Amino acid sequence: MLRKTASYLSALVLAVVLAACAAPGQQAGEVQIRTGVIEQITMVQLPSNHHSGVGAVVGGLAGVGIGSLIGAGTGRDVAMVAGAIGGAFAGNEIQKKYDQPVPGQQIIVRASNGVLVSITQPVNPNLFQGQRVYIEGYGDGARVVSR
Repeated sequence: MLRKTASYLSALVLAVVLAACAAPGQQAGEVQIRTGVIEQITMVQLPSNHHSGVGAVVGGLAGVGIGSLIGAGTGRDVAMVAGAIGGAFAGNEIQKKYDQPVPGQQIIVRASNGVLVSITQPVNPNLFQGQRVYIEGYGDGARVVSR
């Protein structure tokens, strides 16, 4: 009986916490759309979306796996450590090659209510100054698309 009550209580607490975390007024799949006119477009460099350190971790794990195939006993342990160090170094160097900035645009749009909105996004060659556009979304997820 006590277990059943504790189970229901924990389910209720979980439901309340999840409801409190939900964004008010936003349903799944809803996107806020505003209209406006592009005032200015400035080319910028966006940081890469690769997570730093992933190359070293993956390389280190691969090195340990390869090192474990070599020798037996103490020799195997040494090979695994050397493989982990070498793999981590190689993985980090490979990741550096792909961790380059991405070209982007900072777009300033005068919304239909007169407010200026600045959005930074990857380059969209179909956008130009004076163009009527939609602003989809809000916050970091906002983007400018042509009408």
